[in-house]
Amino acid sequence: MTERRVPLRRCVGCGQMLPKPGLVRIVRPDGGACAIDPTGKAAGRGAYVCRKVDCVARAAKQRGFERSYKGAFPKDIYAALPREVTADEA
Repeated sequence: MTERRVPLRRCVGCGQMLPKPGLVRIVRPDGGACAIDPTGKAAGRGAYVCRKVDCVARAAKQRGFERSYKGAFPKDIYAALPREVTADEA
């Protein structure tokens, strides 16, 4: 049997290409508000960040999500991301 290909996505914090299951996805549906997508399958434009607190901080400092979505990004998502990342590590 052949092995399944694992899709790669770029982290908006560090810029590395990593396997999709190892990243946290933030989704922005058409005309909707941004939200953390724990399943990674919600409809809309997605941006990814590593499951590391320093990558989340780097994404906030470099405005990685604003660049990815070409517009404003809610600050409450930046506040919730470190909790999401540390919850996944445990």
